[in-house]
Amino acid sequence: MPSVGAEELTAFATAAYEAAGTPPEHARIVAAHQVGANLVGHDSHGVVLLPTYVDRIDRGHIVPAARPEILNESPATLAVNGGWGFGPVISEWTMERLIAKAREMRVAAATVREQSHVGRLADYPLMAAKAGFIGMMMADSGQSPKAVAPFGGREARLGTNPLCIAFPSDLPGPIFIDMATSAVAAGKLNVARARKQPIPLGWLLDKNGNPTTDPNAQSEGGVMLPLGGPEGHKGYALSFAVETLAAVLPGLGFGVDPKGRHNDGTFMLAIDPGAFSPADEFKAQVEGFVRYLKQTPPAKGFEEVLYPGEIEYRTSQRRGREGIPIEDSTWGRLTEIGNRFGCAQLLRASG
Repeated sequence: MPSVGAEELTAFATAAYEAAGTPPEHARIVAAHQVGANLVGHDSHGVVLLPTYVDRIDRGHIVPAARPEILNESPATLAVNGGWGFGPVISEWTMERLIAKAREMRVAAATVREQSHVGRLADYPLMAAKAGFIGMMMADSGQSPKAVAPFGGREARLGTNPLCIAFPSDLPGPIFIDMATSAVAAGKLNVARARKQPIPLGWLLDKNGNPTTDPNAQSEGGVMLPLGGPEGHKGYALSFAVETLAAVLPGLGFGVDPKGRHNDGTFMLAIDPGAFSPADEFKAQVEGFVRYLKQTPPAKGFEEVLYPGEIEYRTSQRRGREGIPIEDSTWGRLTEIGNRFGCAQLLRASG
């Protein structure tokens, strides 16, 4: 696979979005989020999504210049309508205001409706963590087509419904949990298809309801499964909670509108740890907890215990030095986009 430096890839993505009609400031935000996902190893939420986003602009499903509208507000709450704008733009804007509210009120919560795909969920709680707060976010895909069966079912009724919690610390790498409540994020199936790789059993059922290792089974009538395998009722229950907070609470409802566009409803929370104990003491305790866990003797087949978020930090350091690998099929689609918008010369492989 070719590799590209983060700066070069960001410049290319920014130029492509601008050429597609996106204001420069919005183009920079979306490009930064996608390349950031590639840097930490979450290629499923990286530039592989650029052609999809451009297609949604073409179809009018993303309004690239849209700005958020406040529907309801109190000193500690915020309800936002994104006007079908870019999810990274709307969600950044909302989290910035939520952090400001948490500085005053110690705890603040927000919902967002009618925005496009938000990308890598961790980006927004990490904004809170960098500001010294505990950040939380949950996301649902609104009434766009569903992909995940409830536990015990074989028909899709749920989204992948991810959630993320991030904690402030002074460690080199951030501490956060970012996970789908399905057995796998949908984008990882796209990566497996692009790389022509089999998937583990437990991710999908085929159209006949049988477990499969074929990543194409979903698009052929199959369905994704909730997190947990034989204990999938736990992932299902978490998914239910996410959809209730991120879709029902903002007023998106549930189910599927066949004509609807992708619509990430979200629930966000920012908490000042200083409301419960001295903030510096909390950070020190979190870091001590990390060291305590990392001192655990590794089990057979493992070299060490990692804290949540550590593997992403290490990947970002490595890819920052060596470049971001792009699978050939994605490279081809990016090249097509570059040729269409006259910016293909910015997409240069470094290895």
